[in-house]
Amino acid sequence: MNNIYPMAIVKTPGKVEFEDRPVPALSAGQVLIKTRAVSICGSDIHTFKGKHPFAPLPAALGHELTGEIAAVGGKVDCLRIGDRVVLEPVITCGRCEFCLKGVYNLCTHVSFYHRQGQGAFTPYFVADQQRVFKLPAKITFEEGALVEPLAVAVHAVKKAGIVMGDRVAVIGAGAIGLMILVLSRLQGAAGVFAVDTQDFRLKMAQNLGALETFNNIDGKAVEKILDRTSGLGVEVSFEAVGLQLTFVQALQLLKKGGHAILAGLNAKPEVTLPANIFVQKEISLSGTQGYCHDFQTALALLENGVVDLSPFITHVLPSNAVQQGFDLLTTAGHEAVKVVIVYNDDN
Repeated sequence: MNNIYPMAIVKTPGKVEFEDRPVPALSAGQVLIKTRAVSICGSDIHTFKGKHPFAPLPAALGHELTGEIAAVGGKVDCLRIGDRVVLEPVITCGRCEFCLKGVYNLCTHVSFYHRQGQGAFTPYFVADQQRVFKLPAKITFEEGALVEPLAVAVHAVKKAGIVMGDRVAVIGAGAIGLMILVLSRLQGAAGVFAVDTQDFRLKMAQNLGALETFNNIDGKAVEKILDRTSGLGVEVSFEAVGLQLTFVQALQLLKKGGHAILAGLNAKPEVTLPANIFVQKEISLSGTQGYCHDFQTALALLENGVVDLSPFITHVLPSNAVQQGFDLLTTAGHEAVKVVIVYNDDN
């Protein structure tokens, strides 16, 4: 193999470019992954648009990766050449208070490979062995590329503390929101309302088991859900959009004593909220940061057939079509949810 390969980056909003980069040298505890599939994430879209609050341009793209082990460092003891694997793309220090407590997603120095300059849209990728998991044989590389967002959804649903019989609202029927919908039902929710502004996403939510769907183009989702719940609201809401309007709606549609989970990444660092609603309704609001020991849960759900990721994949493209993949997700009319880029030996 060569030591230099093209990697996708964004220098100018809306334009994917490729730069030749050397494959990082393996340390003793690292593995070299031959890339097989990479899914485009919502945070990649923020970067592509030049609006990611934590990834100023120029920036590398991609982190939802599956592949095969091509080489191992001298101290790697749990993976072998040829293993099919999926990447957990987080980087942590392992020494701070939070890492030592086991909540590594809150690491004081938490980062991700792509934020450190190693994006996943490239033929080879180097990672620490503890952040690489074997992919079950029954799961395709394309489906495996969605394990990372599934782990995000797993973490969010765990944080929500859904009790059997709760009613749930998910605002934002993108990939993460749809996965939250599926997991909320598995957790025992009596009914999940899905809210979005795109009808094809609401149709997918319906197919995945939503009790009812609402198009929020008129901004009246709160009134509609309150009407369906006898004016009480829902016990749990998830905000998976990242806008002030939907943030406020996630609070307004809560039942007294309800719990809102903020899962959407806001491009604007500050929003205005109705402060008194927290006191009047005694509601609570929690954020959810990535994942923490959630890849194992996500992989178990897949291996045992509890969750099927194939319906989320709307487009599969070759490795020379990364720009097209981003255009599909950012241009109206394409009905794209998850776009997966595949890497074969001949591309």
